[in-house]
Order: sequence, then structure tokens, then C-alpha cells
Amino acid sequence: MTEDIAQWFAMLPKEWVVFVIAMLPIVELRGAIPWALSPAMGPPLHWTVAFGMAWLGNMVPLIPILLGLGPASDWLRRRSRLMDRFFTWLFVRTRRRGKVIDRYGALGLILFVAIPLPVTGGWTGSAAAFVFGIPFRKALPCAGIGVAIAGCIVTLATMGVFAVIGL
Repeated sequence: MTEDIAQWFAMLPKEWVVFVIAMLPIVELRGAIPWALSPAMGPPLHWTVAFGMAWLGNMVPLIPILLGLGPASDWLRRRSRLMDRFFTWLFVRTRRRGKVIDRYGALGLILFVAIPLPVTGGWTGSAAAFVFGIPFRKALPCAGIGVAIAGCIVTLATMGVFAVIGL
């Protein structure tokens, strides 16, 4: 299975591999940009191409998350007490941990998504936007700005590290 996935990725242009990696939860753009700029995986992409493809890839899953999380959670809560308890726990936990979003709203969402650390990013930020009631028309641009800021930080840090180690 792993070999099949590796062969599939090997057939794609490096730009599209970056796009796909950036769509993945947890990894997102924070893993796609260093991979794109690494000479270990063939000739590195130019930083602008790496940044652009990673940003676009990171943004794609946010649209269905922002639009679908509400209806999906409502549907699941109506059908199962276990799911109702799960979503209640999840929303309470997210509200407790999302103080910056709760306090600053849309600006807090930008900051939360922009911090290039584990458990922050577009996927989690989109879920938090739903929990905190930030409407789609505000949440998507804020997440996009946050992803762009994170992309700048990751790109600069990766280029700096590679320059220091001589890659």
C-alpha cells in the first residue's frame, strides 16, 4: 500500500505533490513547503511556486469544512446520543482552548491559524470558526490570511535552515 502511494506521487509533477501534501490534516502547508524546498526530493521548487501551491492546497479542504461541519454535526447529533455527547465535549473543549478566537473573533482566527505549530492551522481553525460562530464569509478570508502568514514563516524558516546547513 505504501509503495503504491509512493509510486502514485512519483508520477505527479512536484508542484501537484506539494498541493496534495498541503491538503492533508496536521501536515498542511507546514510540511508541504519544507518538502518542496528540499533538494533531497529532486530539484527543489522555487520558493514562490512552493508557497503558492502549498497555500492553494491548504485552502481547498477549508471550504467543505466550513460549509459542512454544521450540517454534519447537526445530522449526527440527531441520530446518536453518543455523537451528541461527543460534539458537546468537542465544542466545550474547543471553546476552552480557543481563548484567542473567543476574545478577538476574526482577528483571533487569523492569529490562531498563522501560528505554525501542531494543532493550529487551517483545518483546526476552520473547526474553531464553526464552534465560535464565525460565518463562512468571514472565516474563509481570515483562514486564508492566517495560512498565508504561516506560509511566509515556514518558507523563511525553511530557506534559512537550508542555507545554514548548506543545502
